[in-house]
Amino acid sequence: MQKRKLGSSNLEVSALGLGCMGMSFSYGPPKDKQEMTTLLHAAVDRGVTFFDTAEVYGPFTNEELVGEALAPYRGKVVIATKFGFDLSGSDNRPGAAGLNSQPDHIKQAVEGSLKRLKVETIDLLYQHRVDPNVPIEDVAGAVKELIHAGKVKHFGMSEAAAKTIRRAHAVQPVTAVQSEYSLWTRTPEKEVIPTLEELGIGFVPYSPLGKGFLTGAIDENKKFDSTDFRSTLPRFTPEALKANQALIDLLGSIAKRKNATPAQIALAWLLAQKTWIAPIPGTTKLNRLEENIGALAVVLTAGDLRDIDDAASKIKVEGARYPERLEKMTGL
Repeated sequence: MQKRKLGSSNLEVSALGLGCMGMSFSYGPPKDKQEMTTLLHAAVDRGVTFFDTAEVYGPFTNEELVGEALAPYRGKVVIATKFGFDLSGSDNRPGAAGLNSQPDHIKQAVEGSLKRLKVETIDLLYQHRVDPNVPIEDVAGAVKELIHAGKVKHFGMSEAAAKTIRRAHAVQPVTAVQSEYSLWTRTPEKEVIPTLEELGIGFVPYSPLGKGFLTGAIDENKKFDSTDFRSTLPRFTPEALKANQALIDLLGSIAKRKNATPAQIALAWLLAQKTWIAPIPGTTKLNRLEENIGALAVVLTAGDLRDIDDAASKIKVEGARYPERLEKMTGL
């Protein structure tokens, strides 16, 4: 497995990480704990050292799963988790209870995450979403205190705007920023990626396969259960899926040329953008895990990348990423 460093922090991770959210949350009912433990072990055996979770996934159950499954590999893997949602209410869907990045709440959240992850120090702690009610300097200051106390190693941010990243970085250096980035979500290219390059911050794309769409396994006839959060996303309506099929056709044509799958081309494209990008595709299936890892063997030439960019520039992606309520929490 190739390794990558997240920016100038020297935090070294596997070039492809594993997003663990879907094992417990958002994509239908929680999966079988023993099966997911086996999958997490299989990922480590195949060289994956970078695992992504959050207190809101479940809530709490995903951290418990990851903490227990990865306990035998302590010190050999990097576990990232996130704070920032208020989980005190009865409705624990992300954002349902609103955001909370008050310094006291951050410290309380970290104590819970440490216990569930069964670690003494959190490798990488992200603010899950920027809280407009708390100055980002206060958030960065709270994480700085946690780093000095030995409870956290690295500070990260998720879905933050360039100007917010700069303000936080001035208080406590940011190691990594996590945002949605893929061939059908290229917003970070405008301001965020150039800012990260300038400041020496790593980039961790989540949903690098477009929440499953870029695998080619989803078309306009796909029915999503109400327990699958894609059923609420504008980009996953039958009309949008039909319109966005042009992206799958593009990936499919390059995949044929490279003897690869559309998912592997989508991941190889991301990996080719910058050497400090480490995508975290999520999966609950061993065959998909192996397929994703296979993307590391796909070499896209400058000509291939040009062809992809030229063709992608002519495709207009239909549908917003999130319903308006959740969209408002991104890019702050």
